[in-house]
Amino acid sequence: LIGPVRQPLSLYVHLPFCNTICFYCACNKVVTKDHGRSAKYIRYVGREIGIVSGLVEGSPPVEQLHWGGGTPTFLAREEMAELMCMLRGAFRFDPGAEVSIEVDPRKVTAADVAHLAGLGFNRISVGIQDFDPAVQRAVNRIQSEEETRVVIDSARANGFVSVNADLIYGLPMQTLAGFSTTLDKVIAASPDRIALYSYAHVPHLFKPQRRIDTAAVPTPETKLNILALAIDKLGAAGYVYIGM
Repeated sequence: LIGPVRQPLSLYVHLPFCNTICFYCACNKVVTKDHGRSAKYIRYVGREIGIVSGLVEGSPPVEQLHWGGGTPTFLAREEMAELMCMLRGAFRFDPGAEVSIEVDPRKVTAADVAHLAGLGFNRISVGIQDFDPAVQRAVNRIQSEEETRVVIDSARANGFVSVNADLIYGLPMQTLAGFSTTLDKVIAASPDRIALYSYAHVPHLFKPQRRIDTAAVPTPETKLNILALAIDKLGAAGYVYIGM
């Protein structure tokens, strides 16, 4: 962006750090427990914020901000506060801006969600993928329904205006019956929006996927049936299919 900008801005900040690896993941990520790496990264993001904001003339309002990853809540609370301060200091935020963040319920407590609300976040995207224990073991992501509900319920208690749930179809060990049960649990949690992603098994491109048993990945026919089941079941629950 160079010169006067007349349209509102949407900002995205990528925070690539994760404590553990989910085998299906194809995102740009850094798996580490060393918070010194995230502290250094935040300093570089701060420099980029200064560069980008300096190229935008006319002080257009920011109407959308999203933190993705990785796992943005890998950052320490002080780091999150610092980053948000940098953004708000460099850009003019609309009072009604959508400010969203992706979270891993395995790493977030009710107190953490309250902290996010205090930083100005008002939308939250909760990673679920699948509640089936066999699928979770196959992809190295053990996550209970209970800890997931803690995050969703805390978001609502702290004034978040929208809760999104992320699901993936086509994961190893997935079955129609198993994913139907997952859908029942997700529908019971009543998220405002559901992102249903297709798993692409391309281990030659993404090294973590080499730890997935290819024979356990559903056939194309089964995968398509799982998608059809999800569309039918979510539609019957009142969700509107908007595509992507």
